[in-house]
Amino acid sequence: MTEPPAPPANTLWGGRFAAGPAGVMEEINASIDFDRRLWRQDIRGSRAHAAMLAKCGILTADDLADIERGLAAIEAEIESGRFAFSRALEDIHLNIEARLTERIGEAGKRLHTARSRNDQVATDFRLWVRDAIDGIDAQLADLMRALATRAARHAADPMPGMTHLQAAQPVTFGHHLLAYVEMLARDRGRLADARRRLNECPLGAAALAGTSFPIDRSMTAAALGFDRPMANSLDAVSDRDFALEFLAAAAISAVHLSRFAEEIVIWCAAPFRFVRLSDAFTTGSSIMPQKRNPDAAELVRAKSGRIAGALVGLLTVMKGLPLAYAKDMQEDKEGVFDAAGAWALALAAMAGMVRDMVPDTARLRAAAGEGHATATDLADWLVRVLRLPFRTAHHVTGRLVARADARGVDLPGLTLDEMRAEEPRITADIFTVLTVDASVASRLSYGGTAPARVAAEAARWQERLGQERLGQERLGQERLGQERLGQDRPGHERPAQERPE
Repeated sequence: MTEPPAPPANTLWGGRFAAGPAGVMEEINASIDFDRRLWRQDIRGSRAHAAMLAKCGILTADDLADIERGLAAIEAEIESGRFAFSRALEDIHLNIEARLTERIGEAGKRLHTARSRNDQVATDFRLWVRDAIDGIDAQLADLMRALATRAARHAADPMPGMTHLQAAQPVTFGHHLLAYVEMLARDRGRLADARRRLNECPLGAAALAGTSFPIDRSMTAAALGFDRPMANSLDAVSDRDFALEFLAAAAISAVHLSRFAEEIVIWCAAPFRFVRLSDAFTTGSSIMPQKRNPDAAELVRAKSGRIAGALVGLLTVMKGLPLAYAKDMQEDKEGVFDAAGAWALALAAMAGMVRDMVPDTARLRAAAGEGHATATDLADWLVRVLRLPFRTAHHVTGRLVARADARGVDLPGLTLDEMRAEEPRITADIFTVLTVDASVASRLSYGGTAPARVAAEAARWQERLGQERLGQERLGQERLGQERLGQDRPGHERPAQERPE
């Protein structure tokens, strides 16, 4: 009887397969080209898993020592660029496992006890997204600080507030910038919510059904900084909500950044000339020597498309998958990696531009009064002083705007007699409300553009963000300590079936 051929040495997925994969199968199946960036998370998860297996008596102390030594050596190899990644070994998990076995022998083969690549990759990916969230959150806070600082400086500098990109009412430059601080605060809130929901550990769910080994999933969850293990093994290996939530938050934030980038492009244009960016954030033209193009802003605007596309791509991948794991999920990472990188770069560029830009306050002030921008102030005066119904005041003001247009002046350019021709009771006091400064100063309602309101709001954000920055280092140290010590988070008890007797 003829013996079947020995399986190729690189097929770590088992003796079931007697022949190696076809070339095209190897090409479509391999993910090491992009998932190698999970190596830190993979090693971290393996350390926690090995420590738990040893505590539960599944690994010996000698095996654990060998595994820890081997993983430390692999970590050093990857950090130094000496690690040889193999596409034949498909992914980061098999690459590290193969190298570990090569270095320490049989103990390396025991590491995969009571886990599968399904729960391994789900854990690694959650760890990576959590790390990305923490980094992006810090960048969002930095951009908010830059905006709040500049808003405080320009709390009283008027500019045109627009709707439909048409002059509407005067606002201040500081007030305009603080609008983006509010948007970014909501972006951070979405990230915080996403982080809280993703912070459950899939490790120990194995392929899809759990494991027959007496493991302690709460131990590995705590060691990796998770709040608790995931409660359903099917859900643990097949869920990618955490990646979708991250991408959804990224896409919304990218829209905010893109809107601001669009405004910077407009503000830099010759017809506006509201702000100027230095050479650090602009480029020239190969043919037109006078050009100063706001390319950094334009590229921030463009990256929003890539980020939104990543969200749509992963939604499409996941929408038709039955439980539990399917290889389609290998397509979950590239879009997330790309979106995270684009988001981080856009935030860095935007923070740089905010700190770099020089507003032309004289031009902003002049433009703030153009286009009958104080028409609403006139209508409000008619209501407040003459007690006209607002709709009547609105019509009177509209007729006055038509008169001003016919004369080629703004509302303050009309004479008192011209105004009285539309409403005889108008007095000279009307001109006190038609200035840009009077307009913005009158908007004292909560959230309004009055300089006093803007200055107070900018100061509030500066204080809040400053205190947060002071607390970040302490919080990071506490979190790192919890993860290293593997202690349970306060208020999160282990499931009853997994508590030690």
